[in-house]
Amino acid sequence: MIQKYPVGIQDFGEIRTGGYLYVDKTAFVHTLVTQGKYYFLSRPRRFGKSLFISTLECLFLAKKELFKGLYIEDKWNWEQTFPIIRISFSNIGHKSLGLKEAIDTRLDEIAKEYGITFSAKTIDQKFKELIVSLSASRGKVVVLIDEYDRPIIDYLGEDTAKAIENRDIMKIFYSILKDADPHLKLVFITGVSKFSRVSIFSDLNNLTDITLSHHFSASCGISETELETYFQEELKIYDKEKIRAWYNGYSWDLAVRVYNPFSLMHFFREGKFHNYWFDTGMPTFLIKLAKQIHLYDFENKETSLSHLNSYDLERLELIPLMFQTGYLTFKSYDEEGDIYTLGFPNKEVKKSYLEVLLDAVREYPSDQGVVLVNELRKTLLAGNIDKLESILNSLFKSLPYELWQKENEHFYHAIIHLAFTLLGVYVQSEVQTSDGRMDALVRMKEYIYCFEFKLDGSAEEALAQIKDKGYLQPFAQEGKKLIGIGINFSSEKKKVEALKWEFIG
Repeated sequence: MIQKYPVGIQDFGEIRTGGYLYVDKTAFVHTLVTQGKYYFLSRPRRFGKSLFISTLECLFLAKKELFKGLYIEDKWNWEQTFPIIRISFSNIGHKSLGLKEAIDTRLDEIAKEYGITFSAKTIDQKFKELIVSLSASRGKVVVLIDEYDRPIIDYLGEDTAKAIENRDIMKIFYSILKDADPHLKLVFITGVSKFSRVSIFSDLNNLTDITLSHHFSASCGISETELETYFQEELKIYDKEKIRAWYNGYSWDLAVRVYNPFSLMHFFREGKFHNYWFDTGMPTFLIKLAKQIHLYDFENKETSLSHLNSYDLERLELIPLMFQTGYLTFKSYDEEGDIYTLGFPNKEVKKSYLEVLLDAVREYPSDQGVVLVNELRKTLLAGNIDKLESILNSLFKSLPYELWQKENEHFYHAIIHLAFTLLGVYVQSEVQTSDGRMDALVRMKEYIYCFEFKLDGSAEEALAQIKDKGYLQPFAQEGKKLIGIGINFSSEKKKVEALKWEFIG
């Protein structure tokens, strides 16, 4: 470990006094506090939103010693402090206490810190009284709300009624902010998603959403420039291109791509490529929704910005949810059609998500799918085609009979697609859609494989299609062995019924 990395530490003061590495984000803080008043920022979990909130808190408390040597040090009036109302919905106990009681308890804590006794009884009126009282006695108030949507996200896909109830409670709570404008210095709200932002903050129509703003695209996460500036010694040891493939790729403006800070710091501390961010929170409701709508292909998904922002709790849509929670990101933009193309940001997210989804579709214990995909990789690497049939059958064997009866084709295509897409994380593998192209192409050091799959057809027919269509001809000059493999899958037997292959060219 070359530096002291603040893995999991979200307190600005602790980082600055504890000798931890701090990537200076105070230029973004300065822009925020000098050019506006009401802000909303959405970023995935573990991306530095809480640290940004903590930095703002320390700034408005005028803790000058913490900002020594940072961008904002000589650009701020350190003689003035502001009262702060800070609420983090990730740790107020909304599940154990109930949301109303949790908010009420937190407001009481803040009031006690400032020596205020409430006369109001409801959470919205207490919030209003706290703001007005602080403004009158100490000056304009800074309101910092972290993870506003946590009481909703925690119930997604499990208890929609509770999520809606919590959404309505929060709408009432925030409704007082608009009329409190004369008493406010800054309002900064963060969350993972935007799916409830419009309805919750409907009265706060002056809230500026900076989620997709170019000016704040690198406010959370580590940019390429920051990587090269703050991790010079690390880059002498580790392969930068491999680090980029694993942890870079997130973008909210298509101009700047950032590294996942949680995974990057973990990697430099441990020196091992691993799925650090994904392991901190399994996207159970996303996996359930993918299975429900039979969606397994997440590359090059085209959508409009209005679609990404138009969904609600009563009608959850997978692609917008995956974008908001960090499993998909912007890849390109068609200005003429006003269409964005989405895809997985990096290897960590793609590998992890597909592994979990493959096992969920197979309804098999965790990690078994990826073990079989690795066996598939080793088999193809060695050119040992005789083992292919047993590996493919192992992928299918755990599927319950009832599901096969109801979802024959869906499950067949899902497992084939997921297995070969996941194989592509390790080698160059492509799975095509059914538009006349090959079903799958796998490129190895010595071999290039073309797969054609049939469901209740014949392996001979599949192999003949590979040859007749000339699928492998474009690769004839690469000096590798070209192998066509035709596979027929029987829905009645739930297994590979026949496999035929031959060298081509």
